[in-house]
Amino acid sequence: MLFKPDLNQATKTAGRRVASGARRRTVSLSVTLLILGGLGYIAWTAFQQKQPARARPDLPVPVLAASPRIQDVPVYLEGVGAVRALNTVTVRSQVDGKLISVNFTEGQDVRKGDVLGEIDPVIYKAQYDQAVAKKAQDEAQLANQRLDLARYQQLSASNAGSKQQYDTQRAVVAQQEALVNADQAAIDNAQAMLGYTKIIAPLSGRAGLRQVDQGNIIHASDLTGLVIITQLQPIAVQFSLPQQQIVRLNAAFAKGALAADVFGNDGTTVIDTGTLRGIDNQVDPTTGTLKLKAEFPNSNFQLWPGQFVNVRLKVDTLSQAVVVPTSAVQRGPAGTFSYVIGENDIAKAKPVVVTQQNETEAVIASGLSASERVVTTGFANLSDGAKVIIGKDDQTPSADLAPRKKNSQNPQGKDGQASDAKGERRGQKREAGQGENAPAQGGERAGTGAKSRP
Repeated sequence: MLFKPDLNQATKTAGRRVASGARRRTVSLSVTLLILGGLGYIAWTAFQQKQPARARPDLPVPVLAASPRIQDVPVYLEGVGAVRALNTVTVRSQVDGKLISVNFTEGQDVRKGDVLGEIDPVIYKAQYDQAVAKKAQDEAQLANQRLDLARYQQLSASNAGSKQQYDTQRAVVAQQEALVNADQAAIDNAQAMLGYTKIIAPLSGRAGLRQVDQGNIIHASDLTGLVIITQLQPIAVQFSLPQQQIVRLNAAFAKGALAADVFGNDGTTVIDTGTLRGIDNQVDPTTGTLKLKAEFPNSNFQLWPGQFVNVRLKVDTLSQAVVVPTSAVQRGPAGTFSYVIGENDIAKAKPVVVTQQNETEAVIASGLSASERVVTTGFANLSDGAKVIIGKDDQTPSADLAPRKKNSQNPQGKDGQASDAKGERRGQKREAGQGENAPAQGGERAGTGAKSRP
């Protein structure tokens, strides 16, 4: 007998499977939607916290303002240079010999003509004395020969002597006179060599480190020399400017001497003021710059050879220029502009043309007048046509040393209140517990005391 499955039972089983699968899909979809909803809420909350607080459009924007000034503004060209000694001399010996004394200390200021060292003069003194003695010998012979010349002249005049003998004697006298002159030249040479045994400072300046110690044999051919002297007062600074400034520089230099300033290590303090002395005759092709040399008095030795410094050169003066604070000049897609405060304290953006500016001031060629007021601080919420309220300079906000995090929850907010409420409840419970236990403890102490009595 063949087995026949029940069709009704199979249909019921398939229906149960379909219903179970539909329930599982519904549950999975619900869980997924719930997770996505939670993530979306978290993201929205974080975004709302990060959004900066916007200023209300109906409130005026607090700003600081200033009025343009009319004043003469100097025009400077700035460059980087190095300090150079105005004169540098390596003091060498001009004769050979033993160095018997050194008459300076390292780092000493010496004057022109000071004796820096001495070489043993014994040999050169002997050569000088020898030359003097030779001249005395030749002068004695010359005197005798002149007497003979006078006798021969008398004999020749009376025809008692030969004229040829007179002429010969006259030639001998001339030769002896030339020999005496040669002796004098030898004396001068020996005297000069004797004088070279004293090493003299050729200029006034600062002596460097000693190159040769006392007792050594020094030669005129030594390259190191005895010491190097640098002239520090006045002193020179060599600096460079871009080749684009050649025309402007030459035009200003042709009118007269140009003043130059040297800045200190902070880059703002002028430590010395001097004069431009010369301009190089060619542009350096490797850097595209032109070398210049300025001279400074260096009265306090604030400049030192080899030091790198910042230099500015005054080439012109803008007469009666309009000057505003640099912060008043803003830059936009259309160029530079400033917010000008008009009637009813309404700020209007006005285009301006800037001639030059530095860290503090800007020179306006056109666009502003001295009667207007420009915004210098408070541009964060400022726009064209906005109403402003002008504060005072002493109300300028200063940055905190430790600024707070923006949009953070108030420590006295909900979390703080909840923690305070919990702390109050705990405190109340502790006080209540202590109040209930206090009589019992007191009774125990009293009972103990009563039992201990006789």
